[in-house]
Amino acid sequence: MAKKASVFWYRRDLRLDDNVGLYHALKGESAVIPIFIFDTEILEKLPKTDARVGFIHQQLVKIRKKLRSDFNSDLGIYHGKPVEVFDAMSKEFSIDTVFTNHDYEPYAKQRDKEVAEFLTDKGIGFKTFKDQVIFEKSEIVKGDGKPYVVYTPFKNKWKEQFNPSVDLVEYQPDFANLLQNKRFPDCKLEDLGFQESDIEVPDFVVTKDLIQNYEDTRNFPAIKNGTSRLGPHLRFGTISARKMVKKAIAEENEVFWSELIWREFFMQILWHYPHTHKKAFKPKYDRIEWRNNEAEFEKWKNGLTGYALVDAGMRELNATGYMHNRVRMLVASFLCKHLLIDWRWGEAYFAEKLLDYDMSANVGNWQWAAGSGVDAAPYFRIFNPMTQVDKFDKQKGYINKWVPELQELSYPEKMVDHKMARERCLQVYKEAVG
Repeated sequence: MAKKASVFWYRRDLRLDDNVGLYHALKGESAVIPIFIFDTEILEKLPKTDARVGFIHQQLVKIRKKLRSDFNSDLGIYHGKPVEVFDAMSKEFSIDTVFTNHDYEPYAKQRDKEVAEFLTDKGIGFKTFKDQVIFEKSEIVKGDGKPYVVYTPFKNKWKEQFNPSVDLVEYQPDFANLLQNKRFPDCKLEDLGFQESDIEVPDFVVTKDLIQNYEDTRNFPAIKNGTSRLGPHLRFGTISARKMVKKAIAEENEVFWSELIWREFFMQILWHYPHTHKKAFKPKYDRIEWRNNEAEFEKWKNGLTGYALVDAGMRELNATGYMHNRVRMLVASFLCKHLLIDWRWGEAYFAEKLLDYDMSANVGNWQWAAGSGVDAAPYFRIFNPMTQVDKFDKQKGYINKWVPELQELSYPEKMVDHKMARERCLQVYKEAVG
């Protein structure tokens, strides 16, 4: 009989330090096998040059090198359906318990339910932990136990309940309990059916200066390093949320801290209202008669609307996998309200392109732009794409970078008149929602 071992299953937590599930796995009696599963259910929906798959693979290679060089251990990298991977592992190892960290998206919840049932039938424990947030699920709720659907009261309760000595404890694992002398087969990107992307995930920038100047720089897309680029790193867990909150507190920056709390607000909305990734939070908004013109959608996707700030944002997204947050609000509003194209079309396109794609935030922000979500912009709030330039890119530094042909004859005419589009939107929304 093989020696008893436990498994730590990496998902959205691609780091060795301050990792709650890994910490608890290594505190157990059994030697620990760290693994990652490239889930075919997820991969088969992605383009073969998806930069996020390449980024995950890079992080796993780093973890693997560290485990091999410093601890005489290894990381098992698997490719398949999770239940099938655990079935195969259970034939090779005598598995005691599988440890992992919580995941809150609808697919992840269903996947974990199936894995838990399978492991239970095999007599294997399944333990999951809170890691990617400070507060989760129903930890921040109203007095009657109902979830908050407006951000500011949620933030106030979050801060009221927050206790740094408890909530910011760092979980530093004791690596002595890793399984020794085991080497797993190498897994190249090509083995997964993917190839290197031209797009790279940049390192995050969380310097003292950035945090202290955050409210002065974050709204202006032309400012280099005006935002942190933390998104993909929080999404895939290459940095812990606890460390980022600790930094925000240390620099006493409420705005930076609030951005981290927004992330948790949208996560708990998706947890309590999982239907919102497909349907409007406010059901009457599903009555909107979207125009859904495919030719216009293509122009929007390719940055050919004739509105320079909208086009700059879409071109930045297509070229880099990133779009400045201020510009995201404008391009989303333009799609839903100027073109009357269903927010789900835009959400799906962002899901395909964004390096920092996180379902809860993406759905939450798109529904905000469409007016259909929690704490949403009222439907009669329609961004003017021209005055947005005056407010946020007056010198056109950002526009000139991404729309260099702005003054050329080749640059397209505005695809829709702002005043006409605004009036049309108000009419269509009013007929749907009253």
